[in-house]
Amino acid sequence: MSESERQKDPAALKEEGNTLFKAGDMQGALCCYTKALKLTDSQADSAVLYRNRSACYLKLEEYSKAEADASKALDTDPGDVKARFRRAQAYQKLGRLDQAFLETQRCAQLEPKNRAFQDLLRQLGAQIQQKSAQLNSTDARVQQMFSVLLDSSAKDSDRQKQAAQNLVVLSRDEGGAEQIFRNDGVKLIQKLLSSKQEDVVLSGLRTLVGLCTGHQSRTMAIVNELGMEQLCAVMGSAASTVSLAACHLLQVMFEALTEGMKREIRGKDEAILPEPSKELRSMLRHLLEMIPAQNVSGPGRDSAINLLVKQVPRKSLKNPDNSLSLWVIDQGLKKILQVAGTVAELSEGPPLTENTHMSCSVLLSKLYDDLKSDKERENFNKLCEEYVQEHFRRSGLDGKLRAIQTVSVLLQGPSDVGNITLEMSGMMDAVISLCASEDVTHQQVAVEALIHAAGKAKRASFITANGVALLKDLYKKSENDRIRVRALVGLCKLGSAGGTDFSMKQFAEGSTLKLAKQCRKWLCNESLPPTSRRWSVEGLAYLTFDADVKEDLVEDKNALLAMFDLAKSEDKTVLFAVGSTLVNCTNSYDVEKPDPQLVELAKYAKQHVPEEHPKDAPSFVEKRLGKLLEAGVVSALVCMVKQESPALTEACREFIARVFLALVDRQEDRGPLVAQGGGKALIPLATDNTDIGKVKAAQALAKIAITSNPEIAFPGERIYEVVRPLVNLLHLECTLLQNFESLMALTNLAGISERLRQKIIKEKALPKIEGYMFEENELVRAAATECMCNLVLSTEVQKLFVATGNDRLKLLVLYCGEEDERLRKAAAGTLAMLTAEQPELCPRIPGTTTHWLEIFQALLLSEISDLRHRGVVIVQNMMQAEKGLAEALMESEALEILTVLAKGGEGAVDPVSKVAQNCLNKAVEYGIIRSREDGIEKEKGKGTEP
Repeated sequence: MSESERQKDPAALKEEGNTLFKAGDMQGALCCYTKALKLTDSQADSAVLYRNRSACYLKLEEYSKAEADASKALDTDPGDVKARFRRAQAYQKLGRLDQAFLETQRCAQLEPKNRAFQDLLRQLGAQIQQKSAQLNSTDARVQQMFSVLLDSSAKDSDRQKQAAQNLVVLSRDEGGAEQIFRNDGVKLIQKLLSSKQEDVVLSGLRTLVGLCTGHQSRTMAIVNELGMEQLCAVMGSAASTVSLAACHLLQVMFEALTEGMKREIRGKDEAILPEPSKELRSMLRHLLEMIPAQNVSGPGRDSAINLLVKQVPRKSLKNPDNSLSLWVIDQGLKKILQVAGTVAELSEGPPLTENTHMSCSVLLSKLYDDLKSDKERENFNKLCEEYVQEHFRRSGLDGKLRAIQTVSVLLQGPSDVGNITLEMSGMMDAVISLCASEDVTHQQVAVEALIHAAGKAKRASFITANGVALLKDLYKKSENDRIRVRALVGLCKLGSAGGTDFSMKQFAEGSTLKLAKQCRKWLCNESLPPTSRRWSVEGLAYLTFDADVKEDLVEDKNALLAMFDLAKSEDKTVLFAVGSTLVNCTNSYDVEKPDPQLVELAKYAKQHVPEEHPKDAPSFVEKRLGKLLEAGVVSALVCMVKQESPALTEACREFIARVFLALVDRQEDRGPLVAQGGGKALIPLATDNTDIGKVKAAQALAKIAITSNPEIAFPGERIYEVVRPLVNLLHLECTLLQNFESLMALTNLAGISERLRQKIIKEKALPKIEGYMFEENELVRAAATECMCNLVLSTEVQKLFVATGNDRLKLLVLYCGEEDERLRKAAAGTLAMLTAEQPELCPRIPGTTTHWLEIFQALLLSEISDLRHRGVVIVQNMMQAEKGLAEALMESEALEILTVLAKGGEGAVDPVSKVAQNCLNKAVEYGIIRSREDGIEKEKGKGTEP
């Protein structure tokens, strides 16, 4: 049967799946069974395929899928004892012990003598007993804590605080959480939330986190019993620690409800639950109502916006359902714009923090980006325009200021919408005229709008013509530093319009250096408010496109320290500016170098050709990196990654990942970076980032894992989190350097433990690594083979080579004969381990190529001791495996070579000579050769010369 015919025959696919399953290739078997299921029309055949696929899922530790497939098999054939046993095993792993016990009992009734069934019954009986005892002891502890907390006459407040804290600890255990819930614990916690003691309220919130984590049914009950009004009121508290704890609780609740919707069975039990969409909408509605509410604190409002940022937009654009974003736009866009347009110094609007406007920008941007069609975007534009026009047309300045402030926020978020509102009749004129106002607040709002408007090239040219003189005037003549620093940033932004192109400068030579010097001066002035100092970083973010400014900044250690202190502060809005500045200083932005021929053509056609600044040469960049490391850039970046704020956008995360990658470029800098927490910070950057940011962070992780001990760089469980980002670099869209570094890092990880090798296998890295073993690039091909050399320590990988019908063994033998020393070492090492662990492979080696003897003889004759050692081990393994192989080897020149090698050299015992002597001893034992005092000779009568 041809390959194409076999791919269309369900029976052939099933047999192929069975073969792959026996060889340990679970993914391959899974693929075959899935294809067969799509092709077969027979219910009986489908049941068998579902049963087999369930076995694959069990091996792959995907227990929910294993249970689902076993159930489908049983729907067709309830008497299928294998399928029932697999469902029992899945239930056990899912923690549903009672159901597992019942299923195993039925299996044992059908086949009483089956030892596997009896063993599982004993295991489950012991587990159920242990769980029951645990629940009984937990019940007593819960009752004791409740009695202490409910005792209104108790004078020992410390004892009550301790009881509340114990409740938190207990809630983190599944048995304890269930007991708290069933003992009417939610009502008690409701009383704790009303306490005037902050510690008690925090304990109540943290206990609820334990009850809700990963459990949809309990979460739904708690939301309905407590009510979102109370939870939102707690989050709106002026106490920032309480507000953050309540925000974390609501985040956990959202996750429990949304994750539950994705699973077939929601909750740890098998209860049939209603869809939680009603609770989700209720929670979102309350959050939207919090946003403009006067009685909500500034941190509480930021928390509400942060939750909307995280929960409303789709996590992946592949998901077609953006109904939640449309609902929020319909119900709450005007509420968000109301806060976005609030000028704290003017109106009696809701309390804001320094981060609120930036948080609104991020939320508006996320909602806009989640829209799918022009019609949806037009509706968003229309709602924003209507809101801005409504306030702009009102009599008096307050309405105009609110409109301008709203435009500012839109320009920082969905800038296309911001530009549309900016182009409204009279808007730009109002901004320009208010810049000249005598009222500082009016000036501040207008100048900020002018700065944000200069973001687009067409706006920059308009403002360069109309606003530069005004900004210069404000910078020189204003007596208020708040205005001067903002005017300075406007000038910085306009002065950097040429980007890194040295030949395109907006201002006269030296002007940008003067602006940068003033920015650094304000940055270091601690008497200025943090907001004004943050604006000076904004200015540097634009000016550091100029290499002269970069050089001056890294030489000013006080300015660097001041910038890093701001990055660690409560003002999250500075994160993007700091990230931008560091990307510019480290030259970690992407630069496409133009084709030299196209450059010449452009010069001939008198077109503009971008020029690189001489101080952007690699030697200058390397020195700047050293200065930043000395000033403590790593600790600042680590703090930035830890920030839980909408201001830490994906773009900001990408900046941080780029800077980290630049910092680990030199091998000697990697150790200190890891010691300061850089390795730990990179892991979340490699999983939650833009696509480019994920690649940059993963490449930085790879560089660290290549030259540092991964067990020290990523201690404990963290080392397992590194595997997936590294495997993601094994992609055709990544560069060959990224592929190479990933393979090198995975090689190091694979050599550490079997658990890590299993993690690499589970992340589906094996087929990719095998693919790179065929890569044309010598370094990549050798790195892939080295990685395979460590992975063959795993029995599962060895079975892939043992399985027939593939050329894996042949490839290794051929690579042992290649010219590339590194590739030969890797292939020979892999073959040496395989032939030792799986002797049945040895008789198949002569069938791989007619040149096998020459290849192994070349290894034995190599001048490189490592190659000789690997070669002699392979020969030893082959001779031990089968007498016929030993005869073939002894009849070749291998005998003479082994004899010479066995004599060894002078001095210490050579491991090669020892193994070579073992080979000769084995030949003597077989009777192929005989030993003489003066050497070795072949046995006579074998058709060979004495």
